[in-house]
Amino acid sequence: MAFPRPRPGRAELPRRRVRSLECGQGAVRAARFNVDGNYCLTCGSDKSLKLWNPHKGTLLRTYHGHGYEVLDAAGSFDNSQLCSCSADKTVALWDVATGQVVRKFRGHAGKVSCVQFNEEATVIVSGSIDSTVRCWDCRSRRPDPVQVLDEAKDGVSSVKVSDHELLSGSVDGRVRRYDLRAGQLYSDYVGSPITSVCFSKDGQCVLAASLDSTLRLLDKDTGELLGEYTGHRSTTYKLDCVLSEQDTHVGSASEDGKVYFWDLVEGSLALSLAVGRGAVQSLAFHPALPCLLAAAEGRLQLWREETFEEGGDAPA
Repeated sequence: MAFPRPRPGRAELPRRRVRSLECGQGAVRAARFNVDGNYCLTCGSDKSLKLWNPHKGTLLRTYHGHGYEVLDAAGSFDNSQLCSCSADKTVALWDVATGQVVRKFRGHAGKVSCVQFNEEATVIVSGSIDSTVRCWDCRSRRPDPVQVLDEAKDGVSSVKVSDHELLSGSVDGRVRRYDLRAGQLYSDYVGSPITSVCFSKDGQCVLAASLDSTLRLLDKDTGELLGEYTGHRSTTYKLDCVLSEQDTHVGSASEDGKVYFWDLVEGSLALSLAVGRGAVQSLAFHPALPCLLAAAEGRLQLWREETFEEGGDAPA
């Protein structure tokens, strides 16, 4: 006889700061976990990109090659490559092991604010202040993008890629979802400049953060507003929003130096973390653990659940 599967434990939130790292990069523009959450990237206003093991607090490598501050970065599924984008209007593809730039993609007319790999790391998707999303083929030697999505009426602040969909958030107040298989574009009007978008883990919902100090949870297929989350301050800066690893909570950076988490279903404020004095510049949630990266004042902080013990379940 088969035992029933154990019920998942109560979702925990990262409440305890277990590590604070001085990045030495000026302002940290973005902090991003890699695919499995063992490593992370930090993007600096000093033009550098750094690879860390945040669980051990070790710097693994520094990458130099951009001509201006680095604004976003992502790792490939096999951890062999990185992509990054910069205010120098370029997108760079890096070899992790050698630290060298493999390709530089030029074509955006303004600073490039966000970047993502597709699942196979064959295409890099970048969004820019020039109001376009561009798709670059990593394997071809062609200098031109394979596709330019120019539906946005203002700068593109955030892009996310799933297996067959591309999500973008724009300063024109719209969340756009491109179904690449069907060749369809779906657009939802939020009304305030959007700073960050993300898919829920189950692929059913879209979370969007905007400059009216509100997070909105939308049904991906119908565009129906499922939830609104307020209490943080977001009126000036491009701030990140995240979903917890079990889709139980939504989180946002805030200009008051805190990170806020709300219960996804109830909409009630569940937690606020005091991270720093100025705006929290970037957030990233671990793909499988109640573990949060927060960047503020040039430092990278790692937050874990209350029950976490050093040397416990942290990745190797």
